[in-house]
Amino acid sequence: MNGTSTSKDVQTWCMACHLSALAGFVIPGLGHVFGPLIVWLIKRGESPEIDAHGKEALNFQISMLLCNVVAGVLCLVLIGFFLLAALHILNVIFVLIAAVKASEGQMYRYPLTLRFIS
Repeated sequence: MNGTSTSKDVQTWCMACHLSALAGFVIPGLGHVFGPLIVWLIKRGESPEIDAHGKEALNFQISMLLCNVVAGVLCLVLIGFFLLAALHILNVIFVLIAAVKASEGQMYRYPLTLRFIS
């Protein structure tokens, strides 16, 4: 394998770290977390870039999960429904931005993310 192919493979897996979060729309509940977790656990040892993107994607999805739980509780006072919709839209937008940045070989730091895994 030449350097270009390896670099392209790394970029592809970095994109997969982010895009795998969209599995949450197929597997409701923890799918948003399990997608990046599985990609990261399988590929993190192959490249420091994949490791960094996987951690970033996983941290964001865990943060989003916590926000969704809070918004779910707030559904009792009706504002939670608006918050849940907004969180899902933001999740998709930020995941797509991160995937595009990863395809360009750049790191994307998600906003409003708690760093559980460093």
